[in-house]
Amino acid sequence: MKAAVCHEFGAPLSIEDIPEPAPGPGQVLVSLAACAICHSDVMFMDGAWGGCLPAVYGHEAAGYISAVGPGVGRYEPGDAVLVTLLRSCGSCGSCLTASPGTCEDPYDRYLDSPLRTHDDRIIEHGLSTGAFAEMALVHSSQIYPLPDEMAIEVACLLSCGVITGFGAVANGRTGPGSTVAVFGAGGVGLNSIQGAAICGATTIVAVDIDRDKLETAIGFGATHAVLVGEATHKEIRSITGGRGVESAFVTVGAISAYQQAKKCVAPRGELVAVGMPPVEATATWVPMSLAFFGQSIRGSKMGETVLARDIPALIGLYRQGRLKLDELVSNCYPLEQINEAVAEVRSGNVLRNVITFMPRHK
Repeated sequence: MKAAVCHEFGAPLSIEDIPEPAPGPGQVLVSLAACAICHSDVMFMDGAWGGCLPAVYGHEAAGYISAVGPGVGRYEPGDAVLVTLLRSCGSCGSCLTASPGTCEDPYDRYLDSPLRTHDDRIIEHGLSTGAFAEMALVHSSQIYPLPDEMAIEVACLLSCGVITGFGAVANGRTGPGSTVAVFGAGGVGLNSIQGAAICGATTIVAVDIDRDKLETAIGFGATHAVLVGEATHKEIRSITGGRGVESAFVTVGAISAYQQAKKCVAPRGELVAVGMPPVEATATWVPMSLAFFGQSIRGSKMGETVLARDIPALIGLYRQGRLKLDELVSNCYPLEQINEAVAEVRSGNVLRNVITFMPRHK
């Protein structure tokens, strides 16, 4: 099968033929039709989060089941499915408390990788998915059925960007009358914004360094737009009558955004860490003020999504015209043009570029 293989961090990708893997117990082989390029893929390509090389990245995908391994009873070849990085064992403490995103059963993306070169060298299973390829071999917990009538290049967005941004809001404290600020109006941030609107928040402040993105954010439900500057937090407090917002969602991996976000949180409010900076990056806060104002800082991984609970709800909202998905797709590219598609993502001028394939099985 063809795959986009990263051979060294920061280097251009190349197309290399990889032997097609066969599904083992609990595994599913998916013939991919679409895979969006998430900024997380770029972070791994640049070495910001570690990992081993060579590697096949890509994790925001959808396609059709080609084959199932022993013990997989729910799915059959030809089924349209979402493919995510949410790999869960179903029996650890996190999985049993509806938090599969923090599954405690370790999976080594290098040593446990199903991907090999023709001469049997290990290829890292990027983000446990490896979806910049014609086929993806994943655990059955990483897929979820899709309706046949849903465009596959749109449906693939549900596997990461949408659930990460939307879920951080919808699976948290935001409800009718809430006040929120969303730092970053990119692919994830726009989903946090429309999630806040759907949840009934009455004040939704979009914060970004790009005026065009702020205009887009208004179309996704933001009630106010703030251009990043030294007094960002003061402007947000002014919008909220001096009190600050009940929830500040940081959807970008910029330390400056984390520092600003903490300054605009109301008493008993929360800062929600959604976007992930490089591993060595740190932010600083004054613990005394957290205690004094009863504030909290929490992380949200993949929107704390439970596929069986959240995907049907999101599909329902999309069918009702309340959830914008089509508007998030900037461009579609074939696998052979993935370098160009990744370069556009790096530029920050697109929401989601999608790699499309001619699936081998349907």
